[in-house]
Amino acid sequence: MIKEEELRKLLSEAEADRIERTISTKNTGKFSEAVTAFSNDLANHQLPGYLVVGANDDGSLSGLTVNDELLLNLAALRSDGNIQPLPALSVAKFAFPDGDVAVVEVLPSDLPPVRYRGQVWIRIGPRKGIASEQEERILTEKRIAHARTFDALPCRGSSLDALATDLFQIGYLNQAIAPAVLAKNQRDLVTQLASLRFFDSSRQCPTNAGILLFGKNPLEWLPGAYIQFLRLEGTALTGEILMEKSLSGDLLTVLRELESLIQIQVEQRPVSRSALREKLVIDYPLVALRELLMNAVLHRSYESTAPIRVYWYSDRVEIQSPGGLYGEASPENFPNQNSYRNPVLAEAMKTLGFVNRFGRSVFRAQEALRRNGNPQAEFQFDHNFVRAEIRTA
Repeated sequence: MIKEEELRKLLSEAEADRIERTISTKNTGKFSEAVTAFSNDLANHQLPGYLVVGANDDGSLSGLTVNDELLLNLAALRSDGNIQPLPALSVAKFAFPDGDVAVVEVLPSDLPPVRYRGQVWIRIGPRKGIASEQEERILTEKRIAHARTFDALPCRGSSLDALATDLFQIGYLNQAIAPAVLAKNQRDLVTQLASLRFFDSSRQCPTNAGILLFGKNPLEWLPGAYIQFLRLEGTALTGEILMEKSLSGDLLTVLRELESLIQIQVEQRPVSRSALREKLVIDYPLVALRELLMNAVLHRSYESTAPIRVYWYSDRVEIQSPGGLYGEASPENFPNQNSYRNPVLAEAMKTLGFVNRFGRSVFRAQEALRRNGNPQAEFQFDHNFVRAEIRTA
């Protein structure tokens, strides 16, 4: 985070493309646009940008008192899912004699173009606005040069023919891009795919995320990209197999089939409340199952040839996801700290409605289990996998 003396210097300078001042404390839309523009870093400073709340355009302070609510609201800009892919930001309070300021420090994204509600915001000098087609193309080229995560890398050997492009155009594009942008959109299919990180223009092939989401046969390119489901009698793998299913194909279809499959597995049973009354109790809350399964799909390593494995025993459900914890996440700070192994996939799952809010899935699952009377989910970590286990109520 910026130091106080650096902040004083920035406040004294004319407004430029690395700082935006505001006296508003509730204009979330304006804050999000600024964060998006700094994330895109069109000028390629490769330096943080700063949103300063509590400062006038001339750099003087407004006399604001910064409270915890404001800091929490600013920090939530990262995880509310409206800015895609997730921005890297930190928030801090600085106290001066003339008033407080809240500072949001935003790092340039490795995966531009970054969008807020489907629109690409940029800054050139003091100007903030929506990127033109050419400016968006510049951001796309910059992202290709810096792509680091596996889902953003080109799927070598594949081609546009490997994609079911109607899935993208009909099932995804209208949800990902703001209607106003689409209304004047004259871009061809490849440009649209590249803008959303599903196609690598320099290699002329889909990215791994593009194959996962819209591939005609993702297993041809990513052989571990499927889910293996087993329902077993008893409490061990040696039990009789009651149902076996393998879910593969484009991710949208897989996730819909997975939700349907899980719904028919959950059972209800009567529990006596008194001598004359009973209530129905479900063995597992659907919310908990859904959150943990979506978490496995989102955070697994798609470089692995192993599938996600779901084992449904008579007393528990085990979900095993290839790849250990990623980035800053560790057994000691899980689930409070998370890093996104597949940020392009995370953006798509949020766009399609399979993720509601980032970083909350495990907490939502644990709360649903508690309300239903189940024990809390337990997690086991290895370099090669993460396993979640939930037991019946």
